[in-house]
Amino acid sequence: MSEYALALAPLIGRRRTRERSDEDVLESIGAGDEAALGVLYDRYGRVAYGVALRILRDQALAEDAVQEAFLAVWRSAGSYRRERAKPSTWLLTLVHRRAVDLVRREDRRRGERLEEPPEDIAAAVPEEAQLRERRTAVQAALATLPADQRQALELAYYGGYTQSEVAEHLGVPLGTVKSRMFAGLTRLRGALEP
Repeated sequence: MSEYALALAPLIGRRRTRERSDEDVLESIGAGDEAALGVLYDRYGRVAYGVALRILRDQALAEDAVQEAFLAVWRSAGSYRRERAKPSTWLLTLVHRRAVDLVRREDRRRGERLEEPPEDIAAAVPEEAQLRERRTAVQAALATLPADQRQALELAYYGGYTQSEVAEHLGVPLGTVKSRMFAGLTRLRGALEP
């Protein structure tokens, strides 16, 4: 066989597969012929997608329905009977069923009620409200401190710096930071106590 004939052989085989009837293609799929499944998809993939899209109105879900239908064809092509329906009717019925199943699944998913929150979460709401009130009171008390004391406390407690890091950051001696923090905490305690 010449090189030219060898190069054309796959194309001729594909052409012969495409010239086959839909029934013959389904029989080949039932026998495990992957190329035949490709031929069937080439013939009906767009129509199947159109059917699924009309039902689902969602491109991704329509693609899923078509994929699942062709997978069902691959798995059950051996059970296809010529006497019952045309191959296109059989395939589009599978697509329609898959699309309707997806609609039902999505409706169930969207219609599921959310679980009731556990009782301990409901009890935590007043605690969170109290915590929020305390934070607001601390922030208001911090605002009344002199700037140097407030800055040292904010860097230490909100910034997470050690006293040595605060001193380095502010460019002051460690003893100064300690005294500013001590004075600031004393004033805060006085402002926050009832």
